[in-house]
Amino acid sequence: MEKLTDKFLWKALKEGDLNAFSVLFESYYPQLHSYGLKISKSNVVTEDTLQDFFLYIYERRENLSDLDTIAPYLFTSYKRFLLKVMKKNEMLKHTDFSNEIFIDIQFTAEEVITNQETAIFKNRNLSLLLNKLPSRQKEAIYLKYYSGLKASEISEVMGINYQSVVNTLHKAIKSLKEEISILKLFS
Repeated sequence: MEKLTDKFLWKALKEGDLNAFSVLFESYYPQLHSYGLKISKSNVVTEDTLQDFFLYIYERRENLSDLDTIAPYLFTSYKRFLLKVMKKNEMLKHTDFSNEIFIDIQFTAEEVITNQETAIFKNRNLSLLLNKLPSRQKEAIYLKYYSGLKASEISEVMGINYQSVVNTLHKAIKSLKEEISILKLFS
């Protein structure tokens, strides 16, 4: 049912339906804002680029491809849009060893506490443990558990294949479990 809803909403948007645009905006703005804030670390930059991004989508709606699921497209496109603006504004750091841009997402204690997936940990140190993970693992964890994307959708957003997403998530969870068990030994 969700796939049909996404497909219908996207088709209506492409046809210029302002109600569909409004639903899309209201449905995805909070998640994209949170994701953008993790990338830019600036509320002003995030809000400005997100509004520009939605305007960009609406203005170019007729040229958009047909979609069955909207979330992966929006996350991927917004990430590219935001990184382009950050690069233009020289807010983005490139590594010397690669042309790839690394996004270093930081978790707050509030995000950890409010997410049901992490409720089992009940540990204030979880945000510290999450932040110790490599950048790719943090991004995958964020997209999976804090944005609710599926592994196939994460693969689109991160530009890696499905199996790499599964492996990255597995390594991150394994590392977290090991760190938690070590902490329990010393508690």
